[in-house]
Amino acid sequence: MPVAAQPGRPAVALPAAAALALARAGFARWATYRQAALAGMFTNTVFGVIKLSVLLAIIKQTGGTVAGYDRDQLSTYVWMSQALIAVVAVFGSSDLAQRVRTGDIAVDLARPLDLQLSWLATDLGRAAYAVFARGVLPMVLGGALFGFSFPTDPAAVALLAPAVLLAVVVSFACRFLVNLAAFWVVEIRGPLTIYVLTTNLLCGLIIPVQLFPTWLKVLAYATPFPWLLQAPCDLATGQSRGWAAAGTVAAQLAWSLALLALGRLVLARATRKLVVQGG
Repeated sequence: MPVAAQPGRPAVALPAAAALALARAGFARWATYRQAALAGMFTNTVFGVIKLSVLLAIIKQTGGTVAGYDRDQLSTYVWMSQALIAVVAVFGSSDLAQRVRTGDIAVDLARPLDLQLSWLATDLGRAAYAVFARGVLPMVLGGALFGFSFPTDPAAVALLAPAVLLAVVVSFACRFLVNLAAFWVVEIRGPLTIYVLTTNLLCGLIIPVQLFPTWLKVLAYATPFPWLLQAPCDLATGQSRGWAAAGTVAAQLAWSLALLALGRLVLARATRKLVVQGG
């Protein structure tokens, strides 16, 4: 059934209390899946060992460094990237698309809260849980087994936490846009699969972006994907220091604002005349 948008309705901000409540709800929701968290943590650790073993074999053949990484820096990159997989949700999500498909999105749009900011607050709560449930232990185990290189540059140390936070925001903004495709197509598994494959290749999950051939590196940095994993890993491994570290976080912030703004434009177009799928 068609649900006409309300012309002239002012944009509704998200009060701090509501944002905090939604973040807590997101944290609590994911905290109920303890067995899934343990399984994911085990999987991340196993694949971290495999990935690092391959990279260490490469570094052995090149005489001790590869693309500016030494052994401990490669270990840091691998375990940092593995820890952030669930935090930034590099494998995507379709929760919003499912609500569009079932028609529940009409209820969401009728609430006196900003839709995009509400979902962002909930996603930040999810990410906070993933830091503890999926991120800390693999890094501790990996560092104990293979070594770890702690950042020493003051700027990199100070900006590491903001870089992780902005990585989550960039990821959310990308996933939000992919999910909005459900307003025009009934099934988004195709767009979501393309998004996941592209993200996994270009974000630095498989190998550091610095190891890409020049043309692919240029292509990667023309997209928002390296700012999901590669950017915080660069701060942790010492690849970005001083003003370069500040530039990395500034680029993440720019991508965050641009993608969130694009998401608002697409959402506004989608809600001009919403067709609720499924009744």
